[in-house]
Amino acid sequence: MPGPIINRAIAGASRQVPGLRRLPVLKLLALAEVAMLAREHMIKLDRDERHRLVELIRLGHGRTRNLSPRERAELGQLVAKAEPRLFVGTAANKLTPIPIPPRLLHGLARRRP
Repeated sequence: MPGPIINRAIAGASRQVPGLRRLPVLKLLALAEVAMLAREHMIKLDRDERHRLVELIRLGHGRTRNLSPRERAELGQLVAKAEPRLFVGTAANKLTPIPIPPRLLHGLARRRP
């Protein structure tokens, strides 16, 4: 059970963020889990790669057609390295009571010759 200092800190933070007191605790916990999961996937990119990803998104104004083919390929590689499919599947798995099949998380298993 959290101590009085932690309780006061949480109460103080809830006064600073508008609408936070109206959110149910379970939604806050789910949001925190998804945020931690997003962090895990973003740290798969090193510092320079994260900066380059943001730079490419800014250059393209959120649209890949505004980027050169080389920049598009670089953006695709950076996004693939962060594993968005696994992120979405794991987040859905944490938020729903029904387990997500592994093939949806990792894709179809490739056959080896």
